[in-house]
Amino acid sequence: MKMSQPGAAGVVSPALDRAAAWGDKEPSVLLVEDDPGDALLVEELVADSALKMRLRWVRSMAEACDVLATELPDCVLLDLHLPDAQGLEAVSRVRDRAEQVAVVVLTGLAEEGTGLAAVAAGAQDYLVKGRVEPELFGRAVRYAIQRKHGEQDAVALQASQMQAQENARLERGLLPRPLLRGDGVEVVTRYRPGRAHALLGGDFYDIVQGADGTVHAMIGDVSGHGPDEAALGVALRIAWRTLVLSGVTGADQVARLEEILMAERAKAGVFATLVVLTATPGERRVRMVRAGHPGALLCGGGAVEWVEVLGGPALGIVPGGARWRVEELSVPEGAALVLFTDGLFEGRVGRGTERLGEEGLLAVARELVPLAPAAFVDGLIERAEGLAEGQGGLDDDVAVLWLRWDRGR
Repeated sequence: MKMSQPGAAGVVSPALDRAAAWGDKEPSVLLVEDDPGDALLVEELVADSALKMRLRWVRSMAEACDVLATELPDCVLLDLHLPDAQGLEAVSRVRDRAEQVAVVVLTGLAEEGTGLAAVAAGAQDYLVKGRVEPELFGRAVRYAIQRKHGEQDAVALQASQMQAQENARLERGLLPRPLLRGDGVEVVTRYRPGRAHALLGGDFYDIVQGADGTVHAMIGDVSGHGPDEAALGVALRIAWRTLVLSGVTGADQVARLEEILMAERAKAGVFATLVVLTATPGERRVRMVRAGHPGALLCGGGAVEWVEVLGGPALGIVPGGARWRVEELSVPEGAALVLFTDGLFEGRVGRGTERLGEEGLLAVARELVPLAPAAFVDGLIERAEGLAEGQGGLDDDVAVLWLRWDRGR
């Protein structure tokens, strides 16, 4: 049996004539060998091996590079003594051209050290010419391909893990840390993104205490659940904190946030709901601005009420034409306000399309009101998730902010 002589870019061996019968799962192998006698030995090994494969033969590195520029075989059988590439240089050139292809080098009887060096340089295996049986040859090619796939999977997994770790560090850094300047303010916050494997969603919240003791708090919800919405939520939260520290509050503050939303949103139609509050020391009334956001829970004296001030539209619904008013809400001494996003009560319950809703959330809160603040907040989320479990659980972002401050002075 003789191997066909190659042309400028190599020729297909007679073994390729049987490719249609072998099927698509047969590995393709590129033989880079300048010695016709050694090439013939390789073809005989292919013919006698239990692992059928499609074999293509070229005589030089230049021809091999031409082939690799247009197609990628599963494996390259590489002679280390080519007219235009010697030793480890040949391995390097193949890897530069086709990093994802398995490489098995072919060495002489006295060159096992060179074969080991080639493996250290990136080849998957080496075979000694004249000392290879068909079964060993087929197994070596198959294992080399599998080993290369395993290496690629490991590299991809490591890159994915590193990216996930970087994203997690970034997202953790973007979650707010309440800026409190003294005693008299109690805060419990919880955040649960709707996206799988994410730490940050489109919901956002923050709390800042001024030098005079005034407490500023905010919670909001960007429509949608993707990374663009998460980034927009972060932009709005940071902008809100900057406005508070700059002394901009009330309706003017909300109008500025809408300008930022319009400038930063990734596509038209994205909007955000929002509620902001300001509590001054010594007063039992809190000033609030509500922009399309749900109401709040007022917890005090062993009771829970749903409270809601008059509000305006969500940010981005009527760009430049919306008006918001500052409303006042009475908060008794010792009571706490619980702000949240609608993901907490929009989960479906039962078997139909019924949602937990505001009334359902209020009923749950009344059952949990004897608990300590952190347990109360955790209980709200756990009960809401449990009630929605039969319908796939909560699929929206959830943010909760429990807030109590000293109004005695």
